Order: sequence, then C-alpha cells, then structure tokens
Amino acid sequence: MVAWGNAWLAGHVGLDEAADHVEATGGPVVAGDVPLRKYLANLRVDGLRELRLALPAPGDPLGLSGPPSFNSAAVDIGQAAIAVTGDQNIGLLPLPDQRGSSYVGVRLEVHDSGPVRHDLPSLAEAERDLSDAMRSATEALTSVDGPVGDRPGRLGQRGGELAPGYPARAHRVSTLATRLATVLRLADDRGLTAGQVAARGEALRELDRAVRRALVAAHHAIFEPVRNQ
Repeated sequence: MVAWGNAWLAGHVGLDEAADHVEATGGPVVAGDVPLRKYLANLRVDGLRELRLALPAPGDPLGLSGPPSFNSAAVDIGQAAIAVTGDQNIGLLPLPDQRGSSYVGVRLEVHDSGPVRHDLPSLAEAERDLSDAMRSATEALTSVDGPVGDRPGRLGQRGGELAPGYPARAHRVSTLATRLATVLRLADDRGLTAGQVAARGEALRELDRAVRRALVAAHHAIFEPVRNQ
C-alpha cells in the first residue's frame, strides 16, 4: 500500500489504479469501516503528504516514533504504515479481515503516530549496507553445513516490485531485499550444532536488519529528491 499510495500522491497513478493494485494483492482493504479509496481521499483532503513504511523487529523499532502502544502493536505484527499529514501522523496496522467463509481482506487498524523519524537510511546507504550484509552472511554461512536453500546467493521467489514513478535503483533494491527476505524465512537450523546455529544466527540477524532497512528506504525513495532540495 505504501508504494502505490506514494505513487498516487506523487501524481504517477490515479487513486483507482493504486487502490485496485493494492486490493488485487491482499483483497479488499478498509480502515475502520471506510473503504480504502474513500479513506485515502479523505486523508488527502486533510493534508496527506506521504506514506511511510515501518518494518520493526524486537529491539529495533525501525520507522516507528511512538506512542508506545502503537510501537508495541507494530512490532507484534512486524510492519506498519504511517500517513504523514499536515497536522498529525496516523499509524496504520494491517490486520486480517475475515468475514464468514469466503471474504478475506485487510483491515487497517488506525492509531495515533509520532513525528517522522529522520534517522532512517537513504536509498544509497541502505543499498550499500545490504550488499555488505549479504557478503558477510554468505561468507559466514559458507562454513556452516546446512540446507543449501538458505544461502543468500540462492535467491528465492520474485517479488518486491514497487509502483510507477519510483527510481530504477529503488526497484532494484526492493526486489533484492524481498528475495533475501524469502531466504531468511526459509532458514532452517535442524541438523546443526550449537556453534553452527550461533554463527548462522548472528549472520542472519545482520542480514535481516539490512533487508528491513533496504525495504524501508526503497519505499521512501520516490520523495528523496524532494526532501533533499
């Protein structure tokens, strides 16, 4: 939602196209009881400037700036979107929306959110960190006998494409980070010694941090030239 919402705000796609793409992926989306199109249109009337992505993990509240109740809920599900408006920021948590046996969609739980964080990496910084983490993880895992499918060099499924209007570098970084995230999800410690588990765990934690930072930076990159002017 963040990528297509930002593409709409930047004038690269229409609201209907953005909402259609989001809902084609995850099903119908509502914020409270308000359909996605109407909710985004209302936010824009209220001064919506951009959507920010947060991908926190325990001990690393990446992209979050409070309040504590919102941070805690976002860490529990591993992601959040933040709508940046003129007067306040609004936190949006995507939750499963299941009604009956056939309706499956997404319900955005609405929270207050703190100010935009300015300590997040630029796209160039995130790409460099991702490359370094991938190289370090590959070196660390090469010495560990484990399932061949979890080597960073053996990338998984495609995905991670952003929306029209994003720079080519952002598309590239997002795609690589998404594929590496798949590798991280498939990591398997079975059959390893305690020492091997520890060595691989440290390498994968650093890679996970770099992947999340890269995805956040890629989703924000559509507005980077504007911020730097």
